Formats: sequence, structure tokens, C-alpha cells
Amino acid sequence: MASSYFSKSKALIMQNLKSRKFLTLGFVNRTSSVTTSQFPPHLIKTISFPPLPARNYESSSRINSSIAFARCFASVSGGRGAHTATSVSDDVDQFCTESPSQEVDFPGGKVKFTPKLTFTSKTIEERVPCYRVLNENGDLIIDSDSVEISKELAVKMYTDMVTLQVMDTIFYEAQRQGRISFYLTAIGEEAINIASAAALNINDFVFPQYREAGVLLWRGFTLQEFANQLFGNKYDYGKGRQMPIHYGSKKLNYITVASTVATQVPHAVGAAYSMKMEKKDSCTVTYFGDGGSSTGDFHAALNFAAVMEAPVIFFCRNNGWAISTPVRDQFRSDGIVVKGNAYGVPSIRVDGNDVLAVYSAVHQARKMAIQEQTPVLIEALTYRAGHHSTSDDSTKYRSLDEIEWWRGDQNPVKRFRKFIENKGWWSEEAESEHRSNIRKQLSQAIQAAERVEKPSIGDLFSDVYDASPKNLREQESFLRKNIEKHARDYPTDVPL
Repeated sequence: MASSYFSKSKALIMQNLKSRKFLTLGFVNRTSSVTTSQFPPHLIKTISFPPLPARNYESSSRINSSIAFARCFASVSGGRGAHTATSVSDDVDQFCTESPSQEVDFPGGKVKFTPKLTFTSKTIEERVPCYRVLNENGDLIIDSDSVEISKELAVKMYTDMVTLQVMDTIFYEAQRQGRISFYLTAIGEEAINIASAAALNINDFVFPQYREAGVLLWRGFTLQEFANQLFGNKYDYGKGRQMPIHYGSKKLNYITVASTVATQVPHAVGAAYSMKMEKKDSCTVTYFGDGGSSTGDFHAALNFAAVMEAPVIFFCRNNGWAISTPVRDQFRSDGIVVKGNAYGVPSIRVDGNDVLAVYSAVHQARKMAIQEQTPVLIEALTYRAGHHSTSDDSTKYRSLDEIEWWRGDQNPVKRFRKFIENKGWWSEEAESEHRSNIRKQLSQAIQAAERVEKPSIGDLFSDVYDASPKNLREQESFLRKNIEKHARDYPTDVPL
């Protein structure tokens, strides 16, 4: 049947080619619209022809009839099985109307066709713009779209940024003194921590990386609780089984930090999907660095969140460095924001050193995530002004001048201080008093944490199973005997 159909179609077309009727039919009224109603309606839409240059096609002798036939036959093949010939005039006109405006509803959505052989560019001429509200002088940019904040909120955000800054300085020094084993700062990224936390709700679950202590600080984690975790004493919620700065709080919906890069990202998506299933008025937020966007977990999480329409905020701290690896050695794309677009996730790039920009972006992202049930990606451009951790010396791979430039006018704490001072909400006296008070509190917290005994040996083996299995009991027994035999090789402040 199919062969008979095509034979008849071919005969009709060749008949018109020989009579030159085809040349008239194929190019009549090229600016008009033709509805190919004989094709399946879900595949072929109304086609608008673009105007062609004026030319006397009727008298042209350079039209190759075999080429014209081949092109028309391709159209017939594409629509076979559904097309029914009604007249020679209609058939030929429909077979030869290939146009860039024709579209087909492929699986996944409608796609337009083009006769141009064009690949997408590996680079773009202009980068995605960065949303900013405050300039370097702390002045509001005219006509900026931002959420208005009260004096109380502004001062609270600023004082918490200062607290985080002082806390990082003192705990870093404590590690250098040998009092704790490890530490990691958020110097230069205070706005990302505090402003994003301020825009969230306490019922939103946080899946952090390891540079978001400020989010926990905003939610009410005390300086003493920070110190207890860093010193790994018996009041540490992780019972001393985690490295320092691996904070966690069930009460504050802050999932415990994990060292492995980006594993928290798919976890946040799963939790967000659970919230969606339970119809909760909340979302999840997960933080990660530019290095985390180079992992498979990041890409799998974005795709899963987009497909399942999970209410999760992906917050990327693009601070320029994944330890010693610069972003230019990680990817050729325009940062991270374009990766969200590729997965169908609403995305925005913000100035990570601008408190009001971060606050406004997260505030709007949370509203979108919950009300529209959609994931949202935020790329915050900032700079890691400190070393990656106490195990790193960043001067080995970047210049001191570069670091100091970012610690200067680009410093988010300095910028926001100018804003609240210009508003009359802050003063030099308030600054001095607050910093002095935080230093005293931290000194007391450290001394108290050092005096508290460590968790007991039994805590090494608990909380894994409901009932401890035989192999764990044997391991615990072996360790206790070894401690008794070689007591001098073990710390004396660990209860047996």
C-alpha cells in the first residue's frame, strides 16, 4: 500500500514538473500562510513563509527538476501514513513548503526547524549579569529591585556578620596555638552566610557544606555550642566523632556537615521532595562551592529536582577557588548560573558581597520554591579572602595583593557597615562595644569547653544500630583492653 502511495505521489509530481506547473505552484504568494491540515495536527502547525527576493521563476531555466523532486519527496516521507492526496495543486504546494518556522512536537516539547547548519557557541560574548543592590560605598543603586528591611533586621544582620568575623579570627588563632586540631573560616563570605539565613524560615531545612557557620549562628546556635563542637567535649552534639567545624543541630534543622564534597546536594533534593509530598509550607536549601558544581552529585541533583519539581534552593558560593584550583581550570561555562538554565531550573547570579542583594534573592527564591513548587539556583559571586582551611597556605597559588584587594573595599562587612551608618543606625561606639563583647564571650566559651571532659569510649560504638551487633561489641572490648595495657598512649581525659 505504501509503495503504491509513493508511486502515485511521484507520478503526480513528475507530471507537474514536466508541465512547469510546479514552478508556479511552489512559489506563489510566499508571504501567505498555509495550514497543512492533512498532516497530524499535533505535528504540523501553521507555517508563515518569509518573503523571497523578486525573481521570474516562471522563466527560469536553472531549476534542477530532480533536486526539486528530492526535496519534495523528503517532505512526503516525513508525513507518510497520514497524508491523503486531494488535488495535484494542494499536494505539491504542501510538499514543498519547508520553512524555518515549521515546528514538530518531539518528546520533550515543540522544536522549530532551520535550514542553517549552526552549532551552539562554546563561548558567549556577554556574561550573565550579576544582581546588585549596594555599591562599594554602601549606597543604594537607583531603581534596584530589592526587599525593604527594617532597622532592627539590618542591625541584627550586621552584628551577626561581625560576630562571625570575630569568631573566625579567634578560633583560627586557637588552632594555631594547638588548642583545636582544625578550623575553617568564612572570611569574605559573611554576607552570604547571614543574609541568606535571614531570608529563610526556621522550618526550612539547611544542608550546608562547611563554610556556613553563620547560618547556624543566625538560627540561634550559641558561641558555647560552637566551642563544644570544636573541642569535641561531651556536650558536643556529635559526641566528638566529627572533625571540628562539622556542626549540626536537630533543633535548628541544620543537617550535620559532611567532609565529602557536594554529597549534601542530592540529600537536600530528597528532603524537599518529601516536604512537597507532605504539602509543607517550607523548603530546603543546600550550600556548596564552585568546586561542588564539578561533581556528579550536583548535576544529578539539579536534574532530579527539576523533573520532580522539588522546592529546594541551590546556593552556590562561587568564591573563585576550590582549595587551590581556580574556576578557570574547572569549567569553560559562564560560571554556575547557566548550568541551572540547562536543567530547566530558574536561576540568578547575585553579588555575594552585597547583603541586600543576597537577602532579596533568597527571599524571592524561597517564595518561588514554595508557591510554585520549583527548584531555584542562586550563584553568589564572592571571594574567599582567607585560606581554604588551617591546612592550607593560599599564598602559594595566589598573590597577597589579590587577597588584600578583596579584603578592602569589596569586604561585605565594611560595605554593609557604611550602609547602616549612612542610615544613622550604627556608630563607632556601637562597633567597639559589640566587638569587645563578642571577644569576651568567645574567651569564656573556649575556656569552658576546654575544661569539659571528652565523650566516653562507649560513644564510639553507640548510635549506629538499635542493638549493638556482635562485631561492634568485640571491637569495643578489644579497644578497652588495649587502653588498659597501654594507658600512657591514650589521653587521660577520655572516660572509659
